[in-house]
Amino acid sequence: MTREAQQLEPAYVIHRRPWRETSLIVDLFTLNHGRISAIARGANSSKSPLKAQLQPFQPLFLGWTGRSDLKTLTETDMREGPVLRRTVALYSGLYLNELVQRVLPPADPHPTLFAAYIEALSQLAATSDVEPVLRKFEQAFAAAMGYDFAWDLAMDTGESVTAEQAYCYDPEQGIIAGVSAGTRLQNLPGAALLALAEGDYETPACRRVAKRVMRILTDYLLQGRPLNSRSLFIHQKGERHES
Repeated sequence: MTREAQQLEPAYVIHRRPWRETSLIVDLFTLNHGRISAIARGANSSKSPLKAQLQPFQPLFLGWTGRSDLKTLTETDMREGPVLRRTVALYSGLYLNELVQRVLPPADPHPTLFAAYIEALSQLAATSDVEPVLRKFEQAFAAAMGYDFAWDLAMDTGESVTAEQAYCYDPEQGIIAGVSAGTRLQNLPGAALLALAEGDYETPACRRVAKRVMRILTDYLLQGRPLNSRSLFIHQKGERHES
C-alpha cells in the first residue's frame, strides 16, 4: 500500500509528548487538514533541531506521509511569526491550543478558524489585555463547531434584543428571551448584548456578559473535560493577589 504524502502544509503544534526513546508525537492544527497527529522521529533527541522547531505558537510548513490517523513528519520549515513573551499571553495561547486539541474533531478542516487562530496569536503577542482576544476566538471556535449565535437576536422568539430587557443564554439555542427548564445563564442585560453585537468588548458590563456566555459555551463543548490552562490562570491571579 502506498503512503500518501503531504508537502509543506501551514501548521502549528498544539501539543506534543515523548514517544519511545528519542521521538515525539505532535498534535497539529493545519490549514487544510484540520487537527492531525504525527510522529516526529528523533525529535526528542538533544542533537535534533526539531526539538526546538516543533514548539507551540511557532508558524511552520510541515510535510508528512501516512494513510493512518498517525502520520510521520518528513519536512519541517519554520516561518517568522509573533512571539508570546508575556506570561498572560503564553497562558492564553495554551488555552487556545487546548480548546482546539480537545474539541476539534480530527481531520476536519476549518480554514476560517485557522485564520482566527493566527490572528489571535498575533494580537496576544501585541497586548497585555487578552480578554477581548480570547472572547473573539471563542466565538469563532463556537461558529466552527456549529454553535454560532447572534448577540442581538432572541432565538426563541425571533425578535431583536432590546436594551431594557434581560435575557438568557442556552448553548443549543443562543440568546433567548424566556427562561426554560435547564437554562443555565440568566439576567443578561440587553444593553450589553447590543453593545457586543457591535463589537464592544471593552466596557466592564460587556466583558462580564461575554465571559459568562463563553464559559458556559466552552464548558458545554468540552463535555466535562478539564483544561489545564485554566489552572494556570487561577494560579497567576493568586500570585497577583499575594503580591
